[in-house]
Amino acid sequence: MSTDLSPEKARRLEQENIRLRRAVEELSILNEIATAISSSLSIDQIIELIVNKCVKHLKVEQAAVMLLEQQQDQMFKTMVRRTDRSGSNILPFRLDAELTGWMLKHERPLLINDFQQDERFSRLVGDDFPIHSLMSVPLLAKQKMIGIITVFNKKSDEGFTVDEQRLLTIIATQSAQVIENARLLVEEQALTIMREEMRMANEIQLNLLPKKAPQPPGYDIAGITIPAKEVGGDYYDFIDIDENRLAICVADITGKGLPAAMLMSNVQATIRSQSLLLPAPNTCMLNANSLMFRSTGTGKFVTMFYGILDTETHRLAYCNAG
Repeated sequence: MSTDLSPEKARRLEQENIRLRRAVEELSILNEIATAISSSLSIDQIIELIVNKCVKHLKVEQAAVMLLEQQQDQMFKTMVRRTDRSGSNILPFRLDAELTGWMLKHERPLLINDFQQDERFSRLVGDDFPIHSLMSVPLLAKQKMIGIITVFNKKSDEGFTVDEQRLLTIIATQSAQVIENARLLVEEQALTIMREEMRMANEIQLNLLPKKAPQPPGYDIAGITIPAKEVGGDYYDFIDIDENRLAICVADITGKGLPAAMLMSNVQATIRSQSLLLPAPNTCMLNANSLMFRSTGTGKFVTMFYGILDTETHRLAYCNAG
């Protein structure tokens, strides 16, 4: 029984072996990336890992990942790696802008093995132009472009192949989902922190506001604040000066959330101390303004009504401040 193969069968077998070796290599690369990436990595760490793997497996001088700002159509985070690990970027600014614009417009892979002959970018090529070849693919998550992976300057003279473009596209598909998941995790963590800050601010505000209103004979006094958010900048207070005089304070503090609550606590401490030392409305407000100005940053404002009710003479002395 003869085991000799015809030239045609031998050629087909060799092609099949090449295809299988390529498939095994691709699976190995993807498994390597998937194994290295864990849920505890930050977005920067994930990007660094991806570009390093691209440089290693695609045998290029440099790789870069650019992420798209979610609120605006512009690139905002870039990670670049070179094989010499110098970290310097060989991508000229004009090419960076042109490449980004082209990818945003077309949202499909780009392969260039000779920049001087490429009609789209040849006008950018000069004598010292550092790029001779590149391959770029979009990062797509849920059919939405979230960034770009680009590799520069293939080390072999043959340039990039269609198979390498397909491999980079597969890497981009896997990477996009990982990056998007990391983004969602960051957003969830930020939301959790914000909720905790709001809870703390609400607790501070509730502790600052009077537990009950005073009830001097002949008067009905009440106070309530309903913030637009969980915590607002509205504040009121009642301060007993003596048995016949009651200080009443109503204020609107700039800002919302924890910063407003912290400023509110500063306002309360200042007004209470000054009202007991110098209860006259104009003097109290002048001193309080001077103290608050020195202890708060620029852009912080408080508008306030401050009055002294004399329950014996039934007179109200007051001033508006802010």
